[in-house]
Amino acid sequence: MSINKAYALAGTCALIFPLTASAEFLADSKTSVELRNFYFNRDFRNGPPTAQRDHAAEWAQGVMLRYESGFTEGTLGLGVDAVGMLGLKLDGGDGSGGTGLLPADLSSKNGRGSQSEYSKLEVTAKARISETLLKVGSLTLRTPVVSSNDTRLLPATFEGALVTSKEIDQLVLQGGKLEQIKFNSSSDYQDFTGNRIGGVSDDFRFAGGTYSFTKALSTSLYYGNLENVYSQVFGGVVYEVPLAAQQALKFDLRYSSSREDGNFRRLDNRAANGQVAYTLGANVFTAAYQHMSGDDPFPYIANSDPYLVNFVQINDFANTQEKSWQLRYDYNFAALGVPGLTFMSRYVSGDNVLVAGNNTGKEWERNTDIGYVIQSGSLKNLGFKVRNATVRSNFGNDLDETRLIVSYTFSL
Repeated sequence: MSINKAYALAGTCALIFPLTASAEFLADSKTSVELRNFYFNRDFRNGPPTAQRDHAAEWAQGVMLRYESGFTEGTLGLGVDAVGMLGLKLDGGDGSGGTGLLPADLSSKNGRGSQSEYSKLEVTAKARISETLLKVGSLTLRTPVVSSNDTRLLPATFEGALVTSKEIDQLVLQGGKLEQIKFNSSSDYQDFTGNRIGGVSDDFRFAGGTYSFTKALSTSLYYGNLENVYSQVFGGVVYEVPLAAQQALKFDLRYSSSREDGNFRRLDNRAANGQVAYTLGANVFTAAYQHMSGDDPFPYIANSDPYLVNFVQINDFANTQEKSWQLRYDYNFAALGVPGLTFMSRYVSGDNVLVAGNNTGKEWERNTDIGYVIQSGSLKNLGFKVRNATVRSNFGNDLDETRLIVSYTFSL
């Protein structure tokens, strides 16, 4: 049975059966609204505007209505989740589109305009037996081999099936098949394309799990396969060491090996990366290192998030043979009596990138985030965030970028 047929059948059961057999389906339901106001401005610093576009800027309003049902009673519990999304252009896009907030209007000036609105309807049928959960339909997920992207006005989603099992104590198993992806700024699903390495596929399959030896120590092993493009094996370890009061060290080590699949051109990438974070009260100091080996860049699905420690606001530092390091600092102002106010700054530097047969490529990126979320009162959960980034490179674009985000989530 195809995923679409299974999705339709499960969805029908989830909608009809609860009306006659389960009060919990409705009693455990949750409905919420998220409002996201997003301004995005990116300046290109590579020469005069006559050589290429000099900036991209858009301002948009997003609305997301989420419904999450409970499960029907009995050994097999059925349910359904749904998300309706709407994106509205407030300003920009007259030759300055392309930020990823809104769909492109190819008939506009230079093809760089943006559409005035777009919408999405995402429905997911779900079934639960004991500690095993099956979801079929629209999916958002985060695993070491495939993860959804939510860095623009509306999130990207996958279409497929996902199984998560917690039947064995301390072990979480996952497996799934994804058939299409819907980009952040799109209303339609499309086939997968491999980021940087090319190739087109309509099937991504993955399986793996995480075993927690203790609350402080866990290890993960995953396998992912973008049919006829690449296969990837991931292994990782996370270990947290408590020190004195309000002090701790956390180690996060990751390794991936990627090869070609099917008739795709030869592919060879190995990614070793890790980070260590030292927590001292309200301060967190982090250092990270990432090393790409082989003849190709790190492969992952376009418009998804790679599971790399140096995947930051703009760059992923995953070019062919690239070596990169990161220093990061976080502070929580709750320690000074201002709960909800946070600060983050980081610097990432990469070199040894293979460019035109030589390891001469260099790049760096600096990010600063300041965020505040109101903690109480009638405007509780109203959040403000300013994100700034600067990128410089001797083989790619030089960029200055600012994002202003106001978000508000409330339950119905």
